[in-house]
Parts: sequence; structure tokens; C-alpha cells
Amino acid sequence: MAHLRSRRRLALTLPLGLALTASLGFLPGAASAAPADSPAATAGSATADAGALAYVVNTRTDHRTLASVKKAIDKAGGTVVASYDRIGVIVVHASNPEFGRQIRAVKGVQSAGATRTSPLVASGTTDEGAAQVLSKEQAKSLAAHAASGAEPLEADQWDLRAIGADKAAKINPGSRDVTVGVIDTGVDDTHPDLAPNFSASQSANCVGGKADTSPGAWRPYDPAEDYHGTHVAGEIAAARNGIGVAGVAPGVKVAGIKVSDPNDGLFYPENVVCAFVFAADHGVEVTNNSYYVDPWLYNCMDDPDQKAIVDAVDRAQLYAQKKGTLNLASAGNSNDDLDSDALVDDSSPDDATPVHRTIDPHKCFDIPTQLPGVVTVSASGPTGAKAYYSSYGKGVIDIAAPGGDKFQFPDTPSKNGRILSTMPGGQYGFLQGTSMASPHAAGVAALLKSAHPRATPAQLQALLKAEADNPGCPSDPYDGDGDGVVDATCEGGKHVNGFYGFGIVDALDAVKR
Repeated sequence: MAHLRSRRRLALTLPLGLALTASLGFLPGAASAAPADSPAATAGSATADAGALAYVVNTRTDHRTLASVKKAIDKAGGTVVASYDRIGVIVVHASNPEFGRQIRAVKGVQSAGATRTSPLVASGTTDEGAAQVLSKEQAKSLAAHAASGAEPLEADQWDLRAIGADKAAKINPGSRDVTVGVIDTGVDDTHPDLAPNFSASQSANCVGGKADTSPGAWRPYDPAEDYHGTHVAGEIAAARNGIGVAGVAPGVKVAGIKVSDPNDGLFYPENVVCAFVFAADHGVEVTNNSYYVDPWLYNCMDDPDQKAIVDAVDRAQLYAQKKGTLNLASAGNSNDDLDSDALVDDSSPDDATPVHRTIDPHKCFDIPTQLPGVVTVSASGPTGAKAYYSSYGKGVIDIAAPGGDKFQFPDTPSKNGRILSTMPGGQYGFLQGTSMASPHAAGVAALLKSAHPRATPAQLQALLKAEADNPGCPSDPYDGDGDGVVDATCEGGKHVNGFYGFGIVDALDAVKR
């Protein structure tokens, strides 16, 4: 996973009748299904309250309950920062150490908990390892290998050819009526490869839980460190304009919804709730989510704080689905078997001192990737094999896509197995991770939406699985890093398995359907 700023941990078609990822079965149904309205800041700051913690309070959605709960919040010493009344999620700041316990006892409150373990100060991601930024000399050298009609740096984009995206662009590069929202660290919309396709009207800064749509609010705080979202955006929709690289769907629009905290780079729940609701309310057809929601890598349902986080984010992403948005998310870079009986998590909470704990991934969830209806994407490398870092799991992984692998070497000028894409400031660089796999799948989903504009999120997910090509489980024991030790075990058959789900996405097949 990412290491933004000082530290950062590693990070669900067949024919249209195929079911979505099975419901988790633990969330309040009525409230989760309720529509949401725009957040309203009633008081306080969305960024800093000295000594306070941030909370999500999840309630029934009728006006009487909401009004009563807000009065109770005030009485318990809390300040409402934003209220998403239609899904019953209220973002609160409170210094009262008993606030969570007190508010959970209030009639109409279905769950409530702190969204971090350290006080607020005056959110990261699923890429693996440091970025490799191209120098001007390197870019010039790569451009010398460009084929006629290709983008200058496209010779090094093995990932496009692996899924037929280069050929798909000649048939259907995607529709301007389709927008992919990049929920991430911000997007540099001034990049020459992104500017032609950027949608400012569908972009925002959601840090603090309330959307800021002022011009440029969606851009990275620090371009030198917050490059992740710009890289992801380029993988999806870098324009074919004779400059730099190309995206999987170079004809669609891309929006930036920033959710990473400026102080620690983490993706807190209230920010992500805001992002899903904003995307849905602004007509975004597809969202890409290359991160896990901090501060817990896995959120356990027997913990009231973690349960409230799952509930709040799930309400928001379900609302987006109901409004017509397909959500895709990276599977994570821990090489974890998400269908195993037990996993060790020694990285959480990542906003304070982590504790060592053993969790059951069927009861403790990596979100948003394990939420119902979210498309979970694992990563493959240049050879088509599972990337050494990619988490996996039978019945959890929906599809796979190129995410890069430094141990797999493509037949390209640089021989670099990572993913080349856009970086802030008009630059380009290589990254690898399930962070890079998910946007490739999001790009293919955007092509499918372009070809099938009336398709629902469920139908798009089914089409996404149907066009995928599954290499099947490897015949030999899997040794991703080549050190002679078996790193993972693939379970399942040729059509569906734990490494690739229904298979590796196929952009060319998507535009032919």
C-alpha cells in the first residue's frame, strides 16, 4: 500500500442475471437504502477542533429522528459539521470522551463511533513502493520508440496492450457523457494529458466531510507527495492528444474528489462518505477507490467505532449505487487471502500506535472494497500472473487488471513492469499496486457505460465480469517474488478463482459488446 507523507500501510457478467457481491448482512437496511441530501455545516470547522475527535452518527432518516438526534448531539457536547440527512449520517466533532457511549444510547441512533483514534489537528492508498518519475531525458528517449499514431510514451504502456485498450480506442474511446470520479489525493487538472477530459463541475474537496467546490479545491495539497490521484486519473482517461501517455478510456471525462487529509495523508470515513454522496449527486457514472478507509485496515463489527465506520461508508456507497454509480475499489497490497479464516493486522490504527491483532476477514472488513456491490479488483503484472503484493480470495475478488509488478518484465523500451501514467506538474512516472489495477478496471467500466448508456450499476458489473479473460489458477505453486517460497494459494477453477475473480478485464471485448 502507499507510504504517503511520514507513513502509510499496505493497503464484487456473466449474463446480466449474475448477482452482485453477497450482502454483508450486518447493516441496517432501511437507512442504508435511503437517499441522501447535500451536507449542511451547522457549526464548527471541518478541519480542526483542538482536542476533539471526529465521529459518524448513523440514524433513521425521518425528520423527527434526525432533529431529536441533533439535539442530543448538542447536549452531549458535540458539534455537527455535516449532515447527510437522506442516508442518516451525521459528521460530528466532540471533545467529550464519553460522547460515543452517550450518543449510542439515544433513541433513533443505529450506530455511532469515532472515525480516528487521535485528536483532530489544525486520509492513504494502495500503491506499492516509491514512484519513479521520468526525467525529461528519459521521456525523450522513450518517445523515440513511439509507433506511428501512438502517444509519445505509449511504447512503455504494456498495460494498455495487455487488455487491448490501444485497439479499443480505435473503435470507441469512450463517451463524453460518461464521467469517472477519482476519489483520491486530488487530481492535477492542469496536466496537459488530463486537462482535455477534466470535469471541474463534478470535482470537489471532501476533506472534513463537507464538499468544497471552489476552483482548484480538488488539486493535490503537495504535488511532490500527493501524486497518487493524478496517476490514477491518467490511467483512466489520459487523452490521446499527441502528448505523453494514453488512458484506458481516453474519450470519457474524469473528475477529482479529494479525500486525503492534508496533515497525515489518511482517508478518514467522513471524507469518503462525502465523496460517494457528492459523486452520486453530480452524475458521476463510475468511481475509482484506490485506498482503504483509515484508520483501520480491517473494521470489526464487534467494535462500536469500527461498526459505525462501516455503516456510514456503506450507506453512502449504496446511495451512490442507487443513483446509478458503479463503484470499483482496489483489493489491497498485503498479499492477504481475504477468504481465509484469520489474518494478522499489525498496522491499525494507523493514526496512532498500531496494535497487533488477529482478525477474521469475514467479520472484519477492508472498506470500501468489501462492501456489497463494490467491484473488488486484484492486480496482475506484465506476464498476466497475479502481482506479488496483491491481496486475493475466492468469492471476494471480482476481477483483475494490470497493476504492475517489478518482478515481471515486459517487452518494452524500459523493461519496467510498473504502470506509467501522469504525475502532477506535467510529469510522468511509474507506480505499481492494486491502486493501479482498479483504475484500469474503472476505465473498462467507463467504456462499457459508453456502449450501454442505460445499463445499471448491477448490469455494468455483470458486463465487466462477462468480458474478462480468466487465465485460471497457476499450475505451479505461486512464488510471486521468485525467492523459492510459496507466497499464495489460488483456489477455484478456470472461470472463477481467488486470484483473478472472473478474469482480467478486456477493453477490446468491452467496446465490441
